[in-house]
Amino acid sequence: MSASQPSYVYRPMTAADTPSAHALSVQLKWPHRLEDWAMLQRVSEGFVVLDGERLIGSAFTCPQGKFATIGLVIVSDDYQGKGIGRRLMEYALEACHSCTPMLNATLAGAPLYVSQGFVEFGRVQQHQGQAQAPALEALADGEECRPLRAADQARQLELANAGSGLDRQAVLTDLFGVVEQSVGIERDGQLRAFALLRPFGRGRCLGPVIAETPEQAKHLIAMLLAQVPEAFVRIDIPADSGLGEWLEQAGLKQVDTVAQMALGTPPQAVNGVRQFALVTQAIG
Repeated sequence: MSASQPSYVYRPMTAADTPSAHALSVQLKWPHRLEDWAMLQRVSEGFVVLDGERLIGSAFTCPQGKFATIGLVIVSDDYQGKGIGRRLMEYALEACHSCTPMLNATLAGAPLYVSQGFVEFGRVQQHQGQAQAPALEALADGEECRPLRAADQARQLELANAGSGLDRQAVLTDLFGVVEQSVGIERDGQLRAFALLRPFGRGRCLGPVIAETPEQAKHLIAMLLAQVPEAFVRIDIPADSGLGEWLEQAGLKQVDTVAQMALGTPPQAVNGVRQFALVTQAIG
């Protein structure tokens, strides 16, 4: 008689699951803090799989308007090869409903998602290191960089939506509560670009950065780096942003590249702005 197959339990993730889920990322030596997991759990629909009382896998779907980003699909090392990751992906995809699914995949894992119908539409570079504030990029005539205020939040959301092509209402509302530093560029009495800095992982995360030009983005990033001298900073940028070499010179070395993938037509930036730095790889 053959041995019976183990019976794993798949269910929605709750806030009480975040410590055990965080432990999964610690095993992988990922830098996420418990607070980073809690943030994703608040703005996303999460799923976990358990073997008895042990949490052995996770996945998230973060709905953002007509799109939904999938992230932190993790299976414990000693449960690999049992189809658990594929099952978690099925749950994550079902949670997208009519939204177009998106994810950021390691280059090694991208072929698996291609086999599921995902198409690569870009690359994201992860840069990190001890921050060294570069010289400020000159702004155009009539532009002014200033700290952001609570009254700017509605305009920040408008810019974030336009630059990413996603609905950032839930994500930005949550971020506003944890941001340490924020700056924006104003012209003709209206906010045109902004950047946020917050605690994340081993230090700080810089993003999102929404701007009209690379020069604006560089100015904003340099302003924020000057606020945290010698801090460990991470920033995830589109590979075609034009910021890579400049960030390297600022001490933020490129340490990884992932593939941006969508199961359908990817989002498009509008209104003359674009996203120069992501919120996180899991959220986009």
